[in-house]
Amino acid sequence: MAIAFFDLDKTLLAVNSGSLWIRRELALGHITRIQAMRATLWLARYHMGRVSMQDALLQAMAHLQGRDEQPIRERTVRFYEEWVRSRYRPGALRALEAHRSAGDRLVLLTSSSGYMSELVARDLGLDAILCNRLEVDASGCYTGRPLGEVCFGEGKRSYAQAHAAEAGVPLSACAFYTDSYSDLPVMEVVGRPVAVHPDRRLRREALRRGWPVVDWGTPETVGAVVLELPSQ
Repeated sequence: MAIAFFDLDKTLLAVNSGSLWIRRELALGHITRIQAMRATLWLARYHMGRVSMQDALLQAMAHLQGRDEQPIRERTVRFYEEWVRSRYRPGALRALEAHRSAGDRLVLLTSSSGYMSELVARDLGLDAILCNRLEVDASGCYTGRPLGEVCFGEGKRSYAQAHAAEAGVPLSACAFYTDSYSDLPVMEVVGRPVAVHPDRRLRREALRRGWPVVDWGTPETVGAVVLELPSQ
């Protein structure tokens, strides 16, 4: 058995769900315009390589301290159904089926929340989820801390290594698909790193190292075919 790890945003999906979430939360009045602008600025500075996304994730978690978990879980379900579920790349669905046919274990490796990841895994029939989860206290409120290591950068590599070790699979038998240079720590340790619609820094690194660079298309290129997921 081999393991195929998949990033989510801009890899399996043709969009960044984090950016869409900010837009939706603003439209629904759950965050202020200033909060939305601050979050968007963090994302822009990260993509320019000027800030650590890990710091931004920790800051976002800290801001949730004392808030009830259930409403956010419920909003994530509605957000996924209305804004995300139709955005899978057609090539991503084909790649998943190819690995499934080969008997490989399919694992989502993402910085997204557990709420979003569980919905993705349900629709795509994935075998495991490695993601960011938030600590909740006995009253159902956020503590403002992550559960375990932050799943980003070096943290993603730690999660991948631990999962492969538990499954008894060497990392040399693992593949990883991603669009982001921030995932370089994982790409450097797996046997088959693949750059999917890579950002500029990852494209340059992939070409330098001879890693495959692939185009998985967008939902618009195949119309309703991308929407052929199990109805719930």
